[in-house]
Amino acid sequence: MLLKALAVCLLIFIILNLFRALPVMLKGREGQPMSRHLGRRLLISVLLFALLLIALATGYITPNPRPY
Repeated sequence: MLLKALAVCLLIFIILNLFRALPVMLKGREGQPMSRHLGRRLLISVLLFALLLIALATGYITPNPRPY
């Protein structure tokens, strides 16, 4: 249950950083570079993917069976 909650929180953070970069991209504000928000999004995405791979390798989660 904790893994699911952590994954959902990370996904929300990824989407939040995506929407934070949107005004910078559209208006071209000079306050913060767009790469800052997009870089955070990329880092959190990689962490989430690694977390899922580790959970899969340790047997904490199991994948769906193949349909055939």
